Amino acid sequence: MEKKVRTYFCIDMKTFYASVECAERGLNPFDTNLVVADVSRGKNALCLAITPKLKAQGVRNRCRLSEIPKEIKYEIAPPRMQLYIDYAADIYDIYLDYISTQDIHVYSIDEAFIDATDYLKLYKLEKMDFAKKLIAEIAKVKRIPSTAGIGTNLFLAKVALDITAKKNKSHIGYLTEDVFKETLWDHRPITDFWQIAEGTAKRLSRFAIYDMRGVARAPVDLLYKEFGINAELLIDHAYGRESCTIADIKAYRSKSHSVSFSQILPRDYSFSEAKVVMEEMALHGAYELMKRNVVSNMVCIGVNYSRSEIPSTRGAKKLGVNTALNSIIGPAVLEIFDSTTDRTTPIRRLSIDFENIVDEAYESYDLFTDMIKVEKEKSGQRAVLGVKKKYGKNAILTGTNYLDCATQRERNTFIGGHRAGDDSR
Repeated sequence: MEKKVRTYFCIDMKTFYASVECAERGLNPFDTNLVVADVSRGKNALCLAITPKLKAQGVRNRCRLSEIPKEIKYEIAPPRMQLYIDYAADIYDIYLDYISTQDIHVYSIDEAFIDATDYLKLYKLEKMDFAKKLIAEIAKVKRIPSTAGIGTNLFLAKVALDITAKKNKSHIGYLTEDVFKETLWDHRPITDFWQIAEGTAKRLSRFAIYDMRGVARAPVDLLYKEFGINAELLIDHAYGRESCTIADIKAYRSKSHSVSFSQILPRDYSFSEAKVVMEEMALHGAYELMKRNVVSNMVCIGVNYSRSEIPSTRGAKKLGVNTALNSIIGPAVLEIFDSTTDRTTPIRRLSIDFENIVDEAYESYDLFTDMIKVEKEKSGQRAVLGVKKKYGKNAILTGTNYLDCATQRERNTFIGGHRAGDDSR
């Protein structure tokens, strides 16, 4: 029996955060110079999004405010993450008017994959017309411009979005395996293709491979020697093949788990100031583990320095137990920080990762642990979580949180590391 040819959409909201801010102001993002940035972070604040008009003037996406040419006049909108989440939820509701949730995979806040195969006959629409209908509905209801890629598999739909759609007036691209080889085998740079990062491109360049034709014609043994099992995916993608479906994604369950947090500091921090923030992050991590009903037996931290004056430093420590207690996690984190962090170079970014996450049912301690103290601390942390859940994350704070260099009190008002903004619509 011949395998059914499927039709996938990949729909992306153009410059989503900036488009939302324009929609809120009744402006057209194609006619407006607007950036979304937190000006409280100074002139080097990162622009989370810029409007298409600014892009047309040569302004780079994800640039810093200081990098925008002085002769260009523009409006700055502070990030409002809750507003963007609300818009994303409304757009998802538009999809649900036409598509079942089992056929939608939300890839990011502004991008989603849709298996449209069984809906074309239902709505008596051609694939291009159905994509146009969804895009038009989003523009009508939310005033957000969007683009779409259509493909016979998820990879081709994404590539059609990222590369092909940009060349079409309709802002919709379409690819089959044959069309992919005919039109994109010689496309450069190779990093334009989904899942090919700069590191992969650099490794391929060692063998004079700069495009997908080069990957397809390269000796298979060479690719497996260089990339291991990942060569299989690279070779499949070179031919426009992809076996993974949305059903596969929804059925997937990760075998290993971790919980991680990171933050870019508002300015250059000294060693002692950054240590305060790392202490806050350790406590926040302990609460987060307990809130998720999981425990960890290893913690890792990372430190990035200002303007990359020196390479970033990292360190890890096994806790010896499976726990979510800050009395164990906190000292371990500070021990790593003290032993691995340069004390003289300004610090700009911190990260913390809890590895080997398992259910709290596997919590364990050694024979010398005072279990009465353990239960008392666990009760205390749960009580704090209960108060925070009911009255807000800043309902209970430590003295450290009130230091000038501390960041957790402010970050408790953030969503996804950015300001939530007000709730007014």
